[in-house]
Amino acid sequence: MAAITTHHLVKEYPGGVRAVDGLDLTIDDGEFFALLGPSGCGKTTLLRTIAGLESATDGRLHIGDRDVTDLQPGQRQVAMVFQDYALFPHMSVADNIAYPLKIQKVDKGERLAKAEDVGAGLSLDGLMARRPGQLSGGQQQRVALARAVASNPQVFLFDEPLSNLDARLRLEARTFLKRLQRDLGVTTVFVTHDQAEALALADRMAIMRDGRIQQVGSPREVFARPANTFVAGFVGSTPMNLHPAVVEGGRVSLAGTSLSLPPDTAGAVTDGQKVIWGARPEYLSWSPSTPAPDDDAVEGEVTVAENLGASVLVTVNAQDTLIQVVVDEENEPDIGARGWVRARPGRTLLFDAESEELLGASPGVPTVSAGTAGESA
Repeated sequence: MAAITTHHLVKEYPGGVRAVDGLDLTIDDGEFFALLGPSGCGKTTLLRTIAGLESATDGRLHIGDRDVTDLQPGQRQVAMVFQDYALFPHMSVADNIAYPLKIQKVDKGERLAKAEDVGAGLSLDGLMARRPGQLSGGQQQRVALARAVASNPQVFLFDEPLSNLDARLRLEARTFLKRLQRDLGVTTVFVTHDQAEALALADRMAIMRDGRIQQVGSPREVFARPANTFVAGFVGSTPMNLHPAVVEGGRVSLAGTSLSLPPDTAGAVTDGQKVIWGARPEYLSWSPSTPAPDDDAVEGEVTVAENLGASVLVTVNAQDTLIQVVVDEENEPDIGARGWVRARPGRTLLFDAESEELLGASPGVPTVSAGTAGESA
């Protein structure tokens, strides 16, 4: 078993800066787990602490049934792939792949045979005699992955390994990496600031901010029911609409319109309560037609239309409240057109205006206060 468990893990730098601030987290055996957050949130420090490249200031860290908090990196049975791949420029591809086995004092013939076998599995046969400088970025990435695979680790640690690739190659590498991890079944921790990568790759993910975990859950849970407004605004290719509103008469007053409460918030709010109304642009629709009296719709004017390829991100001004909607390219409205933004039933959220936490969270969807550490569901 190679589950990773942290118990009140702390990494503090001189001056009292806590890059990792009391984290309790469990990453399951064989899981593809993503650490997501903005630059400086502590995700890479957490990864390096798991690897042993940073020593924990406080707390404990377990890999499987072993307490590895005080072990050296070479004793932890982990393999790390860095953003710049960290290949030895003077070594051939075969020697780069075999290097971890050399450190383990594996016989030369055996380690080169292993390198050839792993390299062939990653489509590197024919390149084994070349040096890193003779390879493309995608090929170098596969060499770094092959080196990690060859060491037979209990845990893979990936520090933004796709960020140096161009957009098309990044998509291909993402698919390849997901398939490789599934085939090997090795517990994997993947650090990224790219939420599209995290959503596409992870079985579960943690969103970090200022050294603390804001939410842990599956990509679907985090996307559909963010724990707080920070997660809501950070996750998603288009940010969630988040607007101040007030609960009045059992409904939500927004932009001069009375909207239905989300179904699960009926007992969680009171009249007069200040809230933040949230809805993802993908869960809203635009219509030039007058809605039915019982439809939840906000009237406004189109001010901006941004082409996204197969769809268009439309910004609608509703009494100085700017609401964004994703529409099909065939239905792109003209600038200045008036119409109505409709919310898909059950797809709006309410957050408390003071704490910014999600109101009426469904059971099974992990929610974590912004000031506390996260724990797996």
